[in-house]
Amino acid sequence: MARLVTLSLTVFVIFSVILATFIDDTMTLSLVIFILWLALTIFVYAIYRGASKMQRELGKINKYLKMLDTVDTIDLDRIFFTREFEQINQNLTKVLEKSKKREEIKQRYNAKLKLKNKQRGDMISAIAHEFRNPIASIIGYAQTLQEDKDIPPALHDKFLGKICNNGDKIEALLSRLVLWNKFESGEAKLHQSTFDLMSLTQEVKSALVDDKYKSRKIIIQGEPRQLEADRTLIEIVIKNLIENALKYSKDDVLVSITDDRFSVSDKGVGISEDDIEKVTKKFYRSGTHNWDNSMGLGLSIVKKILLLHNTELEIQSTLDKGSTFSFKI
Repeated sequence: MARLVTLSLTVFVIFSVILATFIDDTMTLSLVIFILWLALTIFVYAIYRGASKMQRELGKINKYLKMLDTVDTIDLDRIFFTREFEQINQNLTKVLEKSKKREEIKQRYNAKLKLKNKQRGDMISAIAHEFRNPIASIIGYAQTLQEDKDIPPALHDKFLGKICNNGDKIEALLSRLVLWNKFESGEAKLHQSTFDLMSLTQEVKSALVDDKYKSRKIIIQGEPRQLEADRTLIEIVIKNLIENALKYSKDDVLVSITDDRFSVSDKGVGISEDDIEKVTKKFYRSGTHNWDNSMGLGLSIVKKILLLHNTELEIQSTLDKGSTFSFKI
């Protein structure tokens, strides 16, 4: 504005001198110089008003540029002094929208990264916890056999059996990890065949009773039911559900097979309402009961397998009274 005023005064003086040279009448000269002064004054005032408005608009835009990471919307006038400022406003709005989208993407990525890191930590902790007991047992029995050369043959065979059993546990844990990794990477595929669900359940029952639960009773009710599905994966589902019931109840476990539903019921410790939605999440461990001592993957794998077969795991449970795990056939 100072430059503009200086320029205007200079122009006024130059034109006044030129007019004085050509106009001899004092009255006419005074009138012309007054009109010239008035025109320049109006021009300078108009420029001043426009410049002031542009300055305010630039101030607002500068304010939003400084707070681009914190503001959600831009509250600028829609009508600007110049078209250029209107374009700047439009471009600034686009920049803000893109910035917010990038920030949202960044936040989602950071949240996923934190979740992945937490899951990785939980997984390492779970693996260490689950492998510690069988490995400690194997080492203990092996050291005893190594140090005591005169151990009775019967006890010797018993210790070897314990070592084999704990080795099988480690193998089962590793197999479960490999299976879960296939589900996570999308590599798991169905190999469907037609089989009898009742016969498969009987096979799982026999394996569990003969192996680890010789003193327990598993009651199977229902009729033969032909099913078209992945037999290996459905076997994993049945084994997980029955073994889960055996672990957390001391009474008989009831397996029911109807035309449209497979269910496993127990009269065990039950699950609280807060935990029902959580027990099928991977790596989840209840503060009260360890619902799955296989790294928190058992029920999560069951859920994944059933989803592959277009059905889902349903849980009905009452704390300290028992639970029923079922899925529609």
